[in-house]
Amino acid sequence: MEILGVQILSYSRPIMQRNYAIDFIKFFAILAVVIIHTFPSNDQQGYFVLDNLSRFAVPFFFVASGYLFSLKVIDNPQSFAYFKKYVTKILKIYVSWLIFYASYDVIRILLTDGNVKAELAKYKENLTVLNLFYYGQGTSGYQLWFVISLVWSIVILYLFYRLKRIRLLLVIAFCLNLLGLFGQSYSVFDELPVSTTRAALYISLFYIVMGFWLASVHTWRKYSARTYFYLFCIFTILQVIEGLWLQKGLESKHGEYFFSTIFLTLFLFLYALSKPHLGKNLLITKIGGNSLGSYAIHIFFIDIVDVLFSKIGLDQSTHNLLQNLVDAFLVFVLSYLSYHFLQKIKISLKKNRA
Repeated sequence: MEILGVQILSYSRPIMQRNYAIDFIKFFAILAVVIIHTFPSNDQQGYFVLDNLSRFAVPFFFVASGYLFSLKVIDNPQSFAYFKKYVTKILKIYVSWLIFYASYDVIRILLTDGNVKAELAKYKENLTVLNLFYYGQGTSGYQLWFVISLVWSIVILYLFYRLKRIRLLLVIAFCLNLLGLFGQSYSVFDELPVSTTRAALYISLFYIVMGFWLASVHTWRKYSARTYFYLFCIFTILQVIEGLWLQKGLESKHGEYFFSTIFLTLFLFLYALSKPHLGKNLLITKIGGNSLGSYAIHIFFIDIVDVLFSKIGLDQSTHNLLQNLVDAFLVFVLSYLSYHFLQKIKISLKKNRA
């Protein structure tokens, strides 16, 4: 089985129709993530709207993960064995990339002209257990919060699945997701006293449980794919309006997800379920299937491209549209190609061992 481009051990189960649309949409989701991290999120040249429109990406990844996980554990007598293999695999990926970014950070500090000892001591202070193994923070690989959040959410999900309380968990996770808004843009009304709500309990848990729950619901078949696409478009527009109202009207802090995000993600995923052959045999679908690898490595290439731009004197033109487009393109292509190359090396090493 493949979830976000990660091969997970599967067991003998009834063969199900492959949904190509999920990987097809993942391509645009990983592209959206790169855009979020390479384009400025302010209102110059409409960048705020672009940032807001890209916010479907991470929730979609989580819903897809929950849905595909559900297909492998529901009615599976070996579900616990699969669960252990899945969590172990994701943890290995997380730890591997954590070591990579920590090593990269240390090397970068050693190469600076500043007080290396002081910088290393300051860096070490951020490497707390809570930061590293819950928030996914502490290194320059800040995007790894997604991976560790996936682990925690799957653990909680599987526990409630064994207790046969998935609907209860869905309600709890929904309430936590709404509460998390007050650590985001809704903090303008009343701020949640936590360091960040970009974490498992507030974001990933709800969307993963949503995906898991959707696998057992069939009422969505009553409506056409076109209906879901139109609903997705409507709530995408509403999310932009919501973001503009909060951040430009009320001058709230920058939001990474909104109330409208719930509905646009739901309808986008239902659209994918309604058109399972969308993107079949397309290159971008293949790229989307390897999205986790691109996701994990793309922050490294953002730094590399920034250094390249700085060397040729382009670091001051932050709001130049052409530079931002080239930046995003380079990061996206380098991330995919490098991960693809790493996978080839991995396969080659396995063959040599055999």
